[in-house]
Amino acid sequence: MDQDAIKGGSVAEGTARHLKDLIVEGALNPGDLLLPERDLALRLNVSRPTLRQGIKILEEEGLIVSTPAGRSVASLGCEISDPLIALIASHADVVDDYLEFRATTERMAARLAAERANAVDRERLTECMDRIDRAHADGVQRDEADADVDLHIAVYEASHNLVVLHTMRALSGMLRQGVIENREKLFLRPETRDRLREQHRAIYENVMAGRVDAAGEAAESHIHYTHQALKEITEAEGRLQVSLRRLSGGGVSNSRKTKG
Repeated sequence: MDQDAIKGGSVAEGTARHLKDLIVEGALNPGDLLLPERDLALRLNVSRPTLRQGIKILEEEGLIVSTPAGRSVASLGCEISDPLIALIASHADVVDDYLEFRATTERMAARLAAERANAVDRERLTECMDRIDRAHADGVQRDEADADVDLHIAVYEASHNLVVLHTMRALSGMLRQGVIENREKLFLRPETRDRLREQHRAIYENVMAGRVDAAGEAAESHIHYTHQALKEITEAEGRLQVSLRRLSGGGVSNSRKTKG
């Protein structure tokens, strides 16, 4: 093998390694499309043939896949599919386990974020909090729910703990769906919506101020509050369904109860 080929192979491996680092850091997420080949080669300052060699390395490792829209980061087997989300959500005990796990993880992430967040992280956190405030003022629940999830993910990013980031991104489908569905129930209580916004602001302000212990406590308390409120609402719904079944004879009785 001539010297140019050795050099080309080395550059290709370096290109692949650089893209791998971006995936590990979370700069490239599962499903993200890469720039078109010409633009990507210019951005990485390599030739197009060298770029193709680097991409081929990643494709063979299953990190990059070709799609009709172009090359993208593979799902990496870490995203939880919609059917699995639905299955998990249908089991109350598993939902309890999920929220228990989130309480612990959110506490750790918020503590780390308060300690490690940089200027870029703080700008992202502020943008998410501003979106929550705007949606809250406008009464747009879906927008507020989306901003809610994005704020939590921004805290994971600001923690600069790659295991926390990738684990919670893998659960982001549950997180996003869970927040939206939870809010539909939680908003049945007039005071809950304001309380949730206050809790998110407490997390945000403590992280921004670098108050490590307070940030962790605010994050964990938020999940515990959500968990307890949901349990109370679910129990109330269960009691209501029992009462309705009694009125109708469970839908299978030929007799009709009347007021006596």
